[in-house]
Amino acid sequence: MEKILIIEDEESILMALEDNLKLEGYEVSSAMDGLKGLSMAKEQRFDLIILDIMLPEMDGFEVCRQLRQAGITMPILMLTAKSQEVEKILGLELGADDYVTKPFSPRELLARVKALLRRIKLPQKEIHIFKFGDVEIDFKKYEARKKRKLINLTALEFSLIHFLIKYKDQVVQRNSILDEVWGNDVFVQPRTVDKHISELRKKIEDDPPNPKYIIGVRNIGYKFVSGE
Repeated sequence: MEKILIIEDEESILMALEDNLKLEGYEVSSAMDGLKGLSMAKEQRFDLIILDIMLPEMDGFEVCRQLRQAGITMPILMLTAKSQEVEKILGLELGADDYVTKPFSPRELLARVKALLRRIKLPQKEIHIFKFGDVEIDFKKYEARKKRKLINLTALEFSLIHFLIKYKDQVVQRNSILDEVWGNDVFVQPRTVDKHISELRKKIEDDPPNPKYIIGVRNIGYKFVSGE
């Protein structure tokens, strides 16, 4: 049974989320402020966190940042009451895997939860450890290192880089990336791929604006080039 932590201070939303997730068979814990949620996430094992942005004591951005700095890679689904692009981008930059804008339908949220959990269960096939340049990624341990130092990749970023490596030296279309990494039962705009690729480049490339490994192909998609 997957364990989900909800960090949300609006009681009506929290109760609705708890009820819907429990009906789907998930084990659910909750916190109503950022500090408590951060503490629970660090002390207990969860498979996924649903994290509101506007929280007392500590906002969701800071909770997300501290979790990723601590090397915690579980998927984080952020809830935001706003639809501004800058807020979504900030969440992704801090390590969130996905976001849902309030108000949202229970079906949409459940679909995104299932997609995130499905990704971390995907078999990694024949790729266990992959090295390129000064980067080494262990897909079994979910560990990534650059110049021998740990880098914090999210669960989604592990799935994304794995998919690109699987088809290295081949151009993969954005829609193919969406179907494989996000799942075809979740509506995600193609631009979301670009945002996550940008964040991934910041972590693995020496010069992100001029990438060496993850190459964009205009109006089509991306290609991973190992140079080996």
